[in-house]
Amino acid sequence: MTIAKKLRDYIEGAGVAYDTVAHHRTSNSSQSAQAARVPGNRLAKSVVVHHEMGYVLAVVPSTHRIELSTLQDVVKKRLGLASEEEVSTLFADCDIGAVPPLGPAYDVPVILDESLNGASEVYFEGGDHKTLVHVTGSNFRNLMKDAQVARISHPS
Repeated sequence: MTIAKKLRDYIEGAGVAYDTVAHHRTSNSSQSAQAARVPGNRLAKSVVVHHEMGYVLAVVPSTHRIELSTLQDVVKKRLGLASEEEVSTLFADCDIGAVPPLGPAYDVPVILDESLNGASEVYFEGGDHKTLVHVTGSNFRNLMKDAQVARISHPS
C-alpha cells in the first residue's frame, strides 16, 4: 500500500496522522468505496476542471454529482472538465482517475463541497486505484484549510 509521493509528503509535512486502506483495483470512486467497505458519502471524489486562467479541483462525496453551473458561479469563471492529458500533467505521480483531493500538494486550488466539511472521518484516493487514505474529519479540515467551501453537488 503506497500513496503518491507528493501526497504523502504533503500529509506528513502537515503532521497529520493517516492510515491506508487497500482494496482490489477499481475504476471509479463508488467502486472504491464498495471494495474498501467504507461509506460512499465519506469518500472524497476529486474532479479536475479547467478555466481560462488554470485549474480547480472540485471535491465532493463519491455519492454525489457536481453541479457544474453552481461551481461556475462559485469560481466566477466558465469551466470545463480537464482532459486526461491535463490531469496526468498536473497529477504526474497519480493514476488517471485516482486524483487525491489535496490540491495544494499539486498547486491546484480546491473547492470543497460543504457536505464533506463536517464529516467525522474522510477517505480519499491515494493516487492509484488500489489504495484509499483515511483521516479523521478534523485532520481532513486541517489539510483542506485553504479550500473554498460551497455547496457544489447533489446526491446522484
